Amino acid sequence: MSVDNSRRALAVVFVIVFVDLLGFGILIPVIPLYALSFGATEFVGSLLIASYSAMQFLAAPFLGRLSDTRGRRPVLLLSLTGSVIAWTLFGLAGSLAVLFAARMLAGVMGGNIATAQAYIADVTPPEDRARGLGLLGAAFGLGFIFGPALGGFFASEFVVSAAQSVFPAWLPATEFSLPSFAAAAITGTNLVAAYVLLPESRPPEERVASRERDRESRLTELADALRTHGLGTLVVAFFLVSFAFSALESQFIFLTNDQYGYGATENAILLTYFGVIIAIVQGGLIGPLTDRYGEYRVAIAGAAIQVFTLAAVPFAPYFGSYIPSVEPLLPVGPTLPSAVIALGVIVTPLAFGNAITNVSLNTLVSRSATADEQGGAFGLTQSAGSLARTFGPALAGFLYTAIDYWAPFVLGGALMIPIVVLLARLDVSLVAGTSESPRTETPE
Repeated sequence: MSVDNSRRALAVVFVIVFVDLLGFGILIPVIPLYALSFGATEFVGSLLIASYSAMQFLAAPFLGRLSDTRGRRPVLLLSLTGSVIAWTLFGLAGSLAVLFAARMLAGVMGGNIATAQAYIADVTPPEDRARGLGLLGAAFGLGFIFGPALGGFFASEFVVSAAQSVFPAWLPATEFSLPSFAAAAITGTNLVAAYVLLPESRPPEERVASRERDRESRLTELADALRTHGLGTLVVAFFLVSFAFSALESQFIFLTNDQYGYGATENAILLTYFGVIIAIVQGGLIGPLTDRYGEYRVAIAGAAIQVFTLAAVPFAPYFGSYIPSVEPLLPVGPTLPSAVIALGVIVTPLAFGNAITNVSLNTLVSRSATADEQGGAFGLTQSAGSLARTFGPALAGFLYTAIDYWAPFVLGGALMIPIVVLLARLDVSLVAGTSESPRTETPE
């Protein structure tokens, strides 16, 4: 693939992932309340949220491997088609069972992230892969910044009233169905654009070779990859990062509500700020950082930063007692409490550390696999992340209620310590094509 075609393909994949995550993000503020509208308890609503990650865990390796043998383009088109069906069904759901079915189908189709990662690995040389995967991370961040805002817009009273005046009687127009239909429409537009603009990144002869090897020794090949390329260590690290960070994702709003009395609007501002930092780092800063220090060192630094910042989040009011409050710039503006200032000081490096860790680990995974193993390798890490996001929030919620508000965050920080240890003991010479000097000792 020529340089121009490679850049165009990279841009198309960026847009596909961004719009896909935009559709997903639209439903973030809707899903819990949607479940409650059918009489579900908060626990059942949490299961509905977790069902997406659970099905993504099961589907990601299959879709990743399928993209190795059948091509990236067909798998991406298939997953977008399934997502349109899932979000439409979500809006039409007349029962909790249908809601679960739609959510689980969306989770299966959400396993396409591994395929998108493998596509980027196909069209970028190893030295530019961190930039390419960072661009994918930026698409994640932007999708989660703008998605919930759109969800709130489509669930607003004005939009619901307007839709009720034009929708036929059989088509529901509610604060829950309209965001779902919007997600389906956005994903459908994405599907058409991908069909027209997205080229295949794997030549037919490579797909044939992958099919032959897949029939002969899929399990043996995977076992060899885990042993030979250090992929096992990277997958464990990816699992721990996702598990630890799920404490923040699942409990942050509870914490700010309890400590600061913050509701949806204030939390939306905080989460948007967090997402903007991640998007900036993954979209622009990660390339220069890895060029200068290498993916291996950047991954260790990112995990080390999170050891302290994750654990510090619940103690922001304590740290804030040493910081003066900021008076409003305008006579009618609100005073910025010192605790909130401290929280911002903590969250900024936390977002930075998480962003560089995720991209660096994904890049190391890509380097650890051959061209024919990219989809399978990314499917494996995607499954690890989905599994962590399935069980992590449940444990974090238990710790928050059974022990105290600080417990899930301290645990999250503590889980970053073995990540630093694992990566520090990793023989980087086992990671094919790494730009860093290998360690002289092989870990025991």
